[in-house]
Amino acid sequence: MPETAFLITAFATLFVVINPAGLVPLFIALTRGLGVEKRKAMALRACIIATSVLVLFGVAGESILTFIGISMPAFRIAGGILLFLTALDMLFERRTQQREGREAETDHDPSVFPLATPLIAGPGAIATMILLVGQAGPGWGGTLAILGLLVVMMLVTYAFLLASPPMERMLGRTGTIVITRLLGMLLAALSVQFVIDGVRGTGLIG
Repeated sequence: MPETAFLITAFATLFVVINPAGLVPLFIALTRGLGVEKRKAMALRACIIATSVLVLFGVAGESILTFIGISMPAFRIAGGILLFLTALDMLFERRTQQREGREAETDHDPSVFPLATPLIAGPGAIATMILLVGQAGPGWGGTLAILGLLVVMMLVTYAFLLASPPMERMLGRTGTIVITRLLGMLLAALSVQFVIDGVRGTGLIG
């Protein structure tokens, strides 16, 4: 079993990488116009899917990527491109379909993409899980400890997402639109950073 200090550091690392507080405004932007119950279901689904993905890569991540011939830099580049497409949707409001008074799409469901992956279980979180499991030591004791921390982290993330409706009411429709556009720009910049980090990881740039 890993030392307590390592487990605290591991949890702090997961918290910083997943950043549940930072997901709240993104969740509001991606689900604007949807009901509270549907948002709860989407938040739960996103956290369950993200947990499954991170558990899978934590247990067998390096083996999976090596087997199919994908490097972590390539994974970061792919995640960056997917996030950039999401940012475009947020900037031009194609995702919410609320321009000129139109209702939101009834089948609109961002829980799998982009919430579960790559926003929650993104390249950074996947790489972190692979690294933490590797540092936890041999045997299943350390691996199970890290997976337990991940489950706790996902519960924290779910709690943050549930707090999004009060925040949206506080912002109002105009405030939410402004936040959506601003976050679209920031998400676009983040996606470009993912691509740059991936290219740097290949050694093509210094």
